[in-house]
Amino acid sequence: MSEGFSGQIQYSTNKLVMIKDLITRNRSYRRFFQDEPIGRETLRGLIQLARLSASGGNLQPLKYFLSNRSEMNAGIFRCLSWAGYLQDWHGPEEGERPSAYIVILVDKSIKEQVKHDQGIAAQSILLGAVEQGLGGCLIGSVNRTELQKTLQLPGNLDISLVVALGKPKEQVVIHSAENEDIRYWRDENGVHHVPKRSLDDLIIS
Repeated sequence: MSEGFSGQIQYSTNKLVMIKDLITRNRSYRRFFQDEPIGRETLRGLIQLARLSASGGNLQPLKYFLSNRSEMNAGIFRCLSWAGYLQDWHGPEEGERPSAYIVILVDKSIKEQVKHDQGIAAQSILLGAVEQGLGGCLIGSVNRTELQKTLQLPGNLDISLVVALGKPKEQVVIHSAENEDIRYWRDENGVHHVPKRSLDDLIIS
């Protein structure tokens, strides 16, 4: 009895380590090996993870536009803004752009306003991408009017978020925030640095 219980604890601890590693590797990547394709079945598999995730009231109001073709990718790219803290950088150059996109949409015929579902779905998608050796960036700064036209979406579908996906071409490292400065930055070698507040700063007790 005791041995079985102890084994279960060990199993759970190992799982926790795996989840922590997955979350740690799930960074906001903004430069990719553009010539590394992502198949449509891979994208569908990521949507399957989003489909299985929690939804407020189980209403499931989200829909998804998938793109892995260069012409459509280019149209989506033109509607995005990248890395607000990097003011002298206007997004990845040709050859370092995403290989695919998932545009997260809200079906207003199911629910007019959605607060949390899109964040849950996006995290599931990004964790699934990391597990497959990919990476992504969640983009909320979007020219929605232009993208709506580009994707030829019907009026009941509102653009919520865009998930850019590809094989990462940059290194992203986490370190402690100093003097409350949480702005990410790049060093002279192109390494992307992301400051994080300490655990003690986050826990109120």
